[in-house]
Amino acid sequence: MKREMIIEFEQKIGYTFENPDLLVVALTHSSYSNEMRLKKYQCNERLEFLGDAVLELVSSEFIFKENPTKPEGDLTRIRASYVCEPTLALCARELNLGDYLLLGKGEDLTGGRERDSILSDAMEATIGAVYLDGGFDRAKEYIMRFILQDIEQKKMFFDSKTILQEIVQGEHQTLTYELLEESGPDHLKSFTVGAFIDGKQIAQAVGRTKKKAEQAAAYEAILELHKQEKRKKS
Repeated sequence: MKREMIIEFEQKIGYTFENPDLLVVALTHSSYSNEMRLKKYQCNERLEFLGDAVLELVSSEFIFKENPTKPEGDLTRIRASYVCEPTLALCARELNLGDYLLLGKGEDLTGGRERDSILSDAMEATIGAVYLDGGFDRAKEYIMRFILQDIEQKKMFFDSKTILQEIVQGEHQTLTYELLEESGPDHLKSFTVGAFIDGKQIAQAVGRTKKKAEQAAAYEAILELHKQEKRKKS
């Protein structure tokens, strides 16, 4: 990995590694290490394992303090929604983490930089790298800033289709999604989907799959409905 890319990512997260090799490993997918015939441990899977444990502890403490009266079962469900694969992938996309990954050619050509599983694993691996390089407090800062900050907003994105459906049903309206455009080669398709309420388009968004495009369109529709509600009240 080029030194410029390491510096660029460090500037993005506001943390400079004492040992930048840790960051390189955190961004190395197994497809790349296999293709380059590296040792099995020279990919991000071990750091992902460590980062997952650190993330679970930090998120558990955060949820425990934020919900002083909720029972254990509720806390467990909240944590599951906060650190699930789609939410972590969303956090990774906000950092454009996919742009920095070292992927095998095949994985890269088939859209690996946008795949939720790869992005979420890499996000956890970067947590593990920060933890090893700077200790628990720096890892906690990283998690608080890039995962747990605005977590309700991120969770709303994850649950956007359900939330929008409930809003629309509450107003006795109908919600539909329509494919507006499909582009790109078969291995790297891009879908543009519109969200329609009572036949009127209220939002649209692009995704690598129809499902992701619908999810993004639902999120944009929720934001638009919130704006409309604010305008009515002002």
